[in-house]
Amino acid sequence: MKVLLKLVSAVAVIVAAASVTFFAQLAVPGDRATTLMNLQTGQDRKWTDAELAPVNAQFGFKDPIVVQYLHYVGGLFHGDLGTSYTQKRPVTEVIGGQLLPSLTLTVSALAVAWLLALAGTLLTARRGRFLSGLGAAWEALTASLPHYWVGVVLLVVFAVQLRTFPIIGGTSAWGSVLPVLTLAIPLAGFLGQVTRDEFEQVLAQPFVTTARTRGMSDLGVRLRHVLRHAVLPAITLSGWALGALVAGAVIAENIFGRPGLGQVLVTAVNTRDVPTVSGIVLVVAAIYVVANLLVDLAYAIVDPRLGATR
Repeated sequence: MKVLLKLVSAVAVIVAAASVTFFAQLAVPGDRATTLMNLQTGQDRKWTDAELAPVNAQFGFKDPIVVQYLHYVGGLFHGDLGTSYTQKRPVTEVIGGQLLPSLTLTVSALAVAWLLALAGTLLTARRGRFLSGLGAAWEALTASLPHYWVGVVLLVVFAVQLRTFPIIGGTSAWGSVLPVLTLAIPLAGFLGQVTRDEFEQVLAQPFVTTARTRGMSDLGVRLRHVLRHAVLPAITLSGWALGALVAGAVIAENIFGRPGLGQVLVTAVNTRDVPTVSGIVLVVAAIYVVANLLVDLAYAIVDPRLGATR
């Protein structure tokens, strides 16, 4: 029953996002048929009703709003996100060709952020005033850094000056290091702050003292007992982070000239390709939904008792 409710909730979120994007299209200033004709012809002028008639008929711009809305939302359940104004291809094809590089970048960044956050917490939490303060200060600093600033600094230092990494990285493993770090460093600060607070509270629990009296090493206590409880709040944050990283990937992809949804989105915005922009918004919303379902699964793995109550 809970699984069914979660699926219904997920569908409701997607429909709500689709509704927002649909009415956002209607709110764009200007006549949609005129805008499309200007894009296709490279001109900027008014068109007669007869000249606009084929465009209105093709896209249904003259249909009642309710009919257009039902057609748009109904198309989602058939994988139809509309047709790109500029590329004259289904939006699913436009997005689908660039989705994998963006997902690879975001998932890699999330994994690296987790590694950085856990390493910082394990090595500095409750390790003395200096190390603990240093770790907390580093997390606060990195969490406040905007992605574009991190990306530009990494690009200038490691690609332009030191020439350690390529300026235009593409999708190679070596060329992906700087884009991944651009997204991972600020997120690691957030994850580290949440994990550290919980980690230090768990270290003060009686069962930790019991484990130490049984002869377990400090590292063993931290890894086997404390870490499992301390990561639960950060797991919740990861559900939000995965969707946010997709949005952040737009910045990283444009800074480092990588293929992905970022390049598609910037081009679509510049050319007022509203169906493509709306399609990307829906993809990001779907990723948020999937990420939250994965969070529930992660809870069940880390602590089955918590997973059963979510």
